[in-house]
Amino acid sequence: MSTRPSWGNVLLCTLLAVLVVGLMGLHRREWEWHDPGMTRWLGALVVLLAWAGFTAWLMGHRRRTAQQQAQRMAPASATGNNAILIAFASQTGTAEQWALQTAQSLQQAGTSVRLTELGQLDLDTLMREERVLFVVSTTGEGDAPDSAARFVTQCMRTAQALSTLQYGLLALGDSDYDDFCGFGRALRHWLQQSGAMPLFDPVEVDNGDASALRHWQHHLALLSGAAELPDWQQPDYQRWQLVERVLLNPASQGDPCFHLALRPQAGQATWQAGDLVEIGPRHAATDVEQWLATRGLDGDASVEHQGRQASLRDWLAASHWPEGEETPHAHPAQLVATLQALPHREYSIASVPSDGSVHLLVRCMRREDGSLGIGSGWLTQHAPLGGDIALRIRSNPGFHAPADDRPLVLVGNGTGLAGLRALLKTRIETGRHRNWLLFGERESAHDFYHRGEILRWQEQGLLERLDLAWSREGVARTYVQDRLRESADLLRQWVEQGAAIYVCGSLAGMAPGVDAVLREALGEARVEQLREAGRYRRDVY
Repeated sequence: MSTRPSWGNVLLCTLLAVLVVGLMGLHRREWEWHDPGMTRWLGALVVLLAWAGFTAWLMGHRRRTAQQQAQRMAPASATGNNAILIAFASQTGTAEQWALQTAQSLQQAGTSVRLTELGQLDLDTLMREERVLFVVSTTGEGDAPDSAARFVTQCMRTAQALSTLQYGLLALGDSDYDDFCGFGRALRHWLQQSGAMPLFDPVEVDNGDASALRHWQHHLALLSGAAELPDWQQPDYQRWQLVERVLLNPASQGDPCFHLALRPQAGQATWQAGDLVEIGPRHAATDVEQWLATRGLDGDASVEHQGRQASLRDWLAASHWPEGEETPHAHPAQLVATLQALPHREYSIASVPSDGSVHLLVRCMRREDGSLGIGSGWLTQHAPLGGDIALRIRSNPGFHAPADDRPLVLVGNGTGLAGLRALLKTRIETGRHRNWLLFGERESAHDFYHRGEILRWQEQGLLERLDLAWSREGVARTYVQDRLRESADLLRQWVEQGAAIYVCGSLAGMAPGVDAVLREALGEARVEQLREAGRYRRDVY
């Protein structure tokens, strides 16, 4: 984030000030040691010097500790391309902290990692890497941290050949400064110019925003393939009620997909198209009762932990359970103290406030062993209609609708239709009808979610163009990026007329496929211009 100058510079400046004052006093013969005012001033100066020196030592100690932890995180087998490299650039230690937390989370998921300070990373090493996660702060007005100066000078002056590199970026900043996340954005631009491909869209953190950090954790979970990474900070959930659940794709070849509607238990809720919800999942009530019965525990036992009073049953419903048939602590309070909360799940909002409820489009996922995913299983199968849902709305300004009436190209697949549906609803409410939707799924007969609504918009002229791709129909499989390629001439026309392009849906397959078509049709430079101008936006997962 934007921070103060380094403590090494503070110490140097303080020493220089002492020298200047001393020389001035000697020259004027006014440095009198018996002067009480001077004595107090010198005492304060000594304290300041001691404090600055200690802080400088502490920062160096933390950096050495991080390097030692990095060495411990790099087992002999986790060298070169076998591990994900995490490179951090920190001014006061915040980026370093989140880099260490990132490494620990990935290790817990069984992913090999290596950790290094960005300033210690050279171009030859970077060119040999396949996957790198950058965690960087910004200091001053858009500058790199002091520790990254070597990397900026030796690597970032010109574009490099990094076409085999995939990267993720966590940029820390403070929007009170004009050049918000300035160094993170400069690093992203350099990586793009060098041909590196993003593993997912950059995550920008405004002044330690916990929700943005949870979004980064969401990407780490997808990257590692582990759905159960613990939250670094728990969301501040509110109580919502599940008021509607409808299966949208009966007889589909794919997993069942549901339309859900939720309302707040108290007060009014507001959001914008493009925003997300964070859901606190729970185990099925029957599974909790079976777990309690197997261990002979009383689910009604009241337990207070971390300032919250709840029944043992309630604590277990929202937590990971200890493994094995026997619990290491039979006493309810001891058991609760060992529990780890289930991590949150994120879903795109598919409605606007005038609909009267938050709508979600959720596919019921299954693990390799056939069991239901915790988040989707809770929402689509286990949560009772009329029951409580722990929910928090998270603003996602990077996917909000354009403020003007420019044309809008919406591209998505599967449950990515949720975010696009909300954008279309907002556009229609505000009388902006130059909308082009490209949507892909398996079969038109079963997987055309919200079919009646979308076709009605098209018939009424509220949706200017609709292109659909069904991958399980016909001899050749057709995807949404294929439909976009077929309409390349029209795409160029819309872009020349000021259109913005919004992509929502699968990070694997669809998102890179659409990106490749955009670069084919518009050119690399034009796509980067659109991205930097906020006219090419993505919400992919």
